[in-house]
This record gives sequence, structure tokens and C-alpha cells, in this order.
Amino acid sequence: MKAATWVEVGRMADVPPGHAARVEIDDVPVAIFNVDGEFFCLDDTCSHAQASLSDGDLDADRCAIECPLHGSAFDLRTGDPISLPAVEPVRVHHIDTSDGVIRVALSDDEA
Repeated sequence: MKAATWVEVGRMADVPPGHAARVEIDDVPVAIFNVDGEFFCLDDTCSHAQASLSDGDLDADRCAIECPLHGSAFDLRTGDPISLPAVEPVRVHHIDTSDGVIRVALSDDEA
């Protein structure tokens, strides 16, 4: 297992609570989500169809993102689908928010 490579992708202030941001790391689109001050990072592409999850509706109560195309929801903590039509998870990435800076390390794990 190789060591995670941390990449600075922005400042915490750039993603206010209840919002998402899309960034690319090594040509991999990822989505950063702020749920009441807690940050999460997933692959930005829905596992059901080629839609950007960062454009979806963030559900803070369920800690989930809903795909804007067909409405599949994914748990931001695990990447697991919690509603159909998606049945495959999306990959979760490591995130660090120390010193007001957002850093992400891509996960080696498959979704």
C-alpha cells in the first residue's frame, strides 16, 4: 500500500455549509461537500449514470447527496447508495481540513 498523496484543493471558506465544490486531482473529478462544517469527499461521478454529484441536492439530515440526473442518493460517509436506481457505491476519498485549508488524498480503494 502506497502512502497517500495530499493535495491542497482550496480553503474551507470556499465551500460554505450546505454546498459542494468540484475539483480535479490527477484528472480525477472529485466532489467536496460541507455538511454543517464537516467535510466529505467522493468521486464526483454517479455510479449509475454520468452525472456530476456536486450538482446534486445535499441532504444534511441524511448526510447524503442526491444525483441530479435520476435521484439516486449516496451516503457521504461511505459512498454507498441509499436509494435507487444506483446500486454501486462511489469511491470515498480522504479529506483534511486543518488550518482552514482543504486537502484531499485520493483513495486507492475501488468504490
